[in-house]
Parts: sequence; C-alpha cells; structure tokens
Amino acid sequence: MVCFCFLVDQRRKVKRSKPVAGTCSRCRCSASVADMITQTRFCYIPFYWKSWKAIICTFCGAMLKSYR
Repeated sequence: MVCFCFLVDQRRKVKRSKPVAGTCSRCRCSASVADMITQTRFCYIPFYWKSWKAIICTFCGAMLKSYR
C-alpha cells in the first residue's frame, strides 16, 4: 500500500485595520481592530477562506482578541 502526503498550510492576512482605544498588554503600544482572512491551501491551491475580526498590536503583532 502506498500513501502520499501533501503539503497543507494556513495563512492569515490583514485586509484592513483601523486604530482602537487601548494598548497592548505585552509591549504597551497602540492596538488596532483588523479584518482578517484565513486562507487554507492544499498543495499550494487555496480551497478554504474565512473572514473574521481581531484586535492586534501595531508594534509586536500580537493578537489580543479575536471575533470569529
């Protein structure tokens, strides 16, 4: 029996963002609310997209809260 394994990866991209009141709990820099897109690919071919919102730090890039 032969079994093939294919590469599956997932990428997160920021579509747009705007500043929000508050600071990051890790580095104390400003935060922003962003529209995010998660793209899942199978053998370099995208087959699943999901859009959601998240509050992220503008300096260190930490995700502080997500709204899925």
